[in-house]
Amino acid sequence: MPAAAAAPIIRCVQKLVLYETRARYFLVGSNHAETKYRVLKIDRTEPTDLVIIDDKHVYTQQEVRELLGRLDLGNRTKIGQKGSSGLSRAVSAFGVVGFVKFLEGYYIVLITKRRKMADIGGHAIYKIEDTNMIYIPNDTVRITHPDEARYLRIFQNVDLSSNFYFSYSYDLSHSLQYNLTILRMPLEILKTETIQTRQESFDIFEDEGLTAQGGSGVFGVCSEPYKKYVWNGQLLDVVKNTVHHDWLLYVIHGFCGQSKLLIYGRPVHVTLIARRSSKFAGTRFLKRGANSEGDVANEVETEQILCDASVMSFSAGSYSSYVQVRGSVPLYWSQDISTMIPKPPITLDQADPFAHIAALHFDQMLQRFGSPIIILNLVKEREKRKHERILSEELVGAVTYLNQFLPPEHAIVYIPWDMAKYTKSKLCNVLDRLNVIAESVVKKTGFFVNRPDSYCSILRPDEKWNELGGFVVPTGRLQTGVLRTNCVDCLDRTNTAQFMVGKCALAYQLYSLGLIDKPNLQFDTDAVRLFEELYEDHGDTLSLQYGGSQLVHRVKTYRKIAPWTQHSKDIMQTLSRYYSNAFSDADRQDSINLFLGVFQPAEGKPHLWELPTDFYLHHKNTMSLSQTRRSYTYWWTQGVLNHLPLPYDEVTCTENRRKLIVKKFHKYEEEIDIHNEFFRPYELSSFDDTFCLAMTNSIRDFMPKNVGIDPSPFTVRKPDETGKSVVGNKNNREETVLQRKTAASAPPPPSEEAASSSSEDDSGTDKEDEGAVSQHSTPVKMTDTSDNVKITENIVQSMKDIYGINLSDVPSEDDLTIYTRIHISSFSQDNIYEVQPPKVDKKSIDIFHAHIQAGRGTMQPLIKEDILMYREYIRNRYM
Repeated sequence: MPAAAAAPIIRCVQKLVLYETRARYFLVGSNHAETKYRVLKIDRTEPTDLVIIDDKHVYTQQEVRELLGRLDLGNRTKIGQKGSSGLSRAVSAFGVVGFVKFLEGYYIVLITKRRKMADIGGHAIYKIEDTNMIYIPNDTVRITHPDEARYLRIFQNVDLSSNFYFSYSYDLSHSLQYNLTILRMPLEILKTETIQTRQESFDIFEDEGLTAQGGSGVFGVCSEPYKKYVWNGQLLDVVKNTVHHDWLLYVIHGFCGQSKLLIYGRPVHVTLIARRSSKFAGTRFLKRGANSEGDVANEVETEQILCDASVMSFSAGSYSSYVQVRGSVPLYWSQDISTMIPKPPITLDQADPFAHIAALHFDQMLQRFGSPIIILNLVKEREKRKHERILSEELVGAVTYLNQFLPPEHAIVYIPWDMAKYTKSKLCNVLDRLNVIAESVVKKTGFFVNRPDSYCSILRPDEKWNELGGFVVPTGRLQTGVLRTNCVDCLDRTNTAQFMVGKCALAYQLYSLGLIDKPNLQFDTDAVRLFEELYEDHGDTLSLQYGGSQLVHRVKTYRKIAPWTQHSKDIMQTLSRYYSNAFSDADRQDSINLFLGVFQPAEGKPHLWELPTDFYLHHKNTMSLSQTRRSYTYWWTQGVLNHLPLPYDEVTCTENRRKLIVKKFHKYEEEIDIHNEFFRPYELSSFDDTFCLAMTNSIRDFMPKNVGIDPSPFTVRKPDETGKSVVGNKNNREETVLQRKTAASAPPPPSEEAASSSSEDDSGTDKEDEGAVSQHSTPVKMTDTSDNVKITENIVQSMKDIYGINLSDVPSEDDLTIYTRIHISSFSQDNIYEVQPPKVDKKSIDIFHAHIQAGRGTMQPLIKEDILMYREYIRNRYM
């Protein structure tokens, strides 16, 4: 590394002690050697606000002792009294997770226990083992709220001691390729790209007696984290601009494991890091597909890092990495679990003819990884009755549409492969086929290595090595593009496919470091066995986080060498996943929404447990945008205004104003007033992310709970088929929440046969005939004469009994006014796209009026032309 390549800094303090008085908390942080200190002063007299003072000064150990002594002396009840301490030590910690507020004052979350999980280039990666949550305001100023304790329990339901990781000097939110690229950048560029307060930071190697000489040491670089994979970003935002960046400790969620290989006595570390996305995060059936911003459910970035442990230095050591991604199919789709069946039907919630959501998702991937983006789609392609195939058909259509707008060399590569079908076949080897796919993928994307090709590979080049893609630089190789693997749940099949791709990449990584002579690795070797165990731990952890159980099908299952006891274990894991999805996922989803700041409690808003759905929390501005664009949907679909962007691209809803502030197309002021008038009857308290929940009734309340029933509002239903009683009972909302939370009417667990089919890796095809109709496929099932009588009785029910409103009543004047204003669209005269009303001649108008009068029973007298026309008709017809 050049002498001016990097400066010695540390991102965070490593040891903390929290001292308290009645008026303040004093958080004292130091480096590991306890030679340099920083102090935060937190006010405890504010009941609701967070007041933090950071003097940005670096103290020595002696200065901190003197400061604490003065504070202790000054806060004693009586001056000079030694029996009572004015400054008490509250807790010791290793980092600050963040600050959070519910309905009372702020809490501070501290890491009290940690465990070292891995070491990358001398940078330790820790797992959070225990945390402590401390309420900041003192008891004299505390304003109590009856729901505060419930929010606290929900927040603490996110177990921070379960698979949350951090590092003081290594950016876990970025890949090794990104971090080492930053280290190799010249200092002049680093000053503009990273935080510039290096001279105030701590030397991370000071406790080892090492010093930086001419900038030749390798130290942590304080780059901006990638917020998508940071889970405490919302908790730190409140103090981000107030405190020094040394206090900001960013935490990721996922998996981290490291294993050691000995190659003829040469130590090699294999590290696996999985970063779970904090966007659209949640549990299995409650988070499917993508949200309106292109973030998908269960999105995890997996990076495997290989390093020569004999030299633990980024500048002198040998490092290699490979990154791949998993995530739900980027479409608007879901599975309704209200029917409580092990395998709920897949439903496409919204039409997306222009692949807008998929475009947003792949745009994010292109910005982060470059091209090519390779999609390995493992869902079923052939089914007698459509289930998973629905997703395949939509995804291939979206990719085909998007590739029209990409240059051929940067097009999205789509690889469909029905893994379940190949698993069922006795003639096909699943892993052999996956190995072929893995070879082609690694050749396209390449991998990262921080050193040039070894001399032995230059003397004896391998033919596969010469075909390797990526980007070759003088200092090594860069990975360009990424593999994106998905099935339905992105758990079992996806983990096996990622293992095979990782195994192929591992062979290239070992070959690039000169550790093997051919870029090939065989099964049943120690290296592959160790790598397989690492990936199985990785898969079990991610499966527990998203699905509620460990993997059901493992690599040994697809190799067909699993022991006979594995089948019973798979059934138990399926049952565990079933019960977790049925009974605990809703509570876990609420905890995740509260922890990530997706839902923020406030006075006057519905409580988190009162929301019937969190759809509008994860889909920003969905309600307002859809209502605003409604009057233009017809023109958009007909292609009349395809040359125009939609009138409202971005809408901001404020707390105290009902006026929609439109950032683009300000000239449509009349349209804004129309939509303000439309929203006013609902008496919304505020335009926030959950403003739609203030409506008393929704059409979805009267729709059937069972997915198979026709959702049309014009279908006659039995009373027990509606999701809400038509009688205006006040307890309906509470009953809906109760059903969502407890699922008390859940049927008994599935049998072994049903449990095996409920897993997301069901290798068989549906055995039902293609023409067979499910019991939920029609709204009314006709069996015998008695049933017909009941059906007749349901048909003659009044509209109010069925729909909750009487459609035959004359609408009120307000409704008619709103309807007229919404459905009349007029552009201003200065618009270049002026719309001319249609011109109708007088003859057509007279014919129309005559038709209306005839419908009312009033016949118009015949005129001379009509008589002559009638005579001409009789003459030609009968004479």
